[in-house]
Amino acid sequence: MSEQRSATSRPVIGYVLACYLIGSFLWRLLTPAHEYPMRSAQVLDIGLDVLVIVGLFGVRAGIPKPLFWVSLIAGLGLFAIRLTSDASWWTGHLVYTLLPR
Repeated sequence: MSEQRSATSRPVIGYVLACYLIGSFLWRLLTPAHEYPMRSAQVLDIGLDVLVIVGLFGVRAGIPKPLFWVSLIAGLGLFAIRLTSDASWWTGHLVYTLLPR
């Protein structure tokens, strides 16, 4: 019974992880950030991205290979965005702007 249950839930988890990585990458690429998060939120965000990428490797057999590779590239792109500037390191977004007052 447990083997049958894990076999059916594994693709669902894989699709959720892949959609999270792709959606998060697109959000951070296309949406400008307007404030710096606290240090703990930044570390939590980076840690969550790492855990989702590791989890994606755990369920890679349950999702189509093109979806796996696209989501893996998106996950690595999240870290590439952080390396573009100091503001990107803190916010995780490609563009940082201040809202007018």
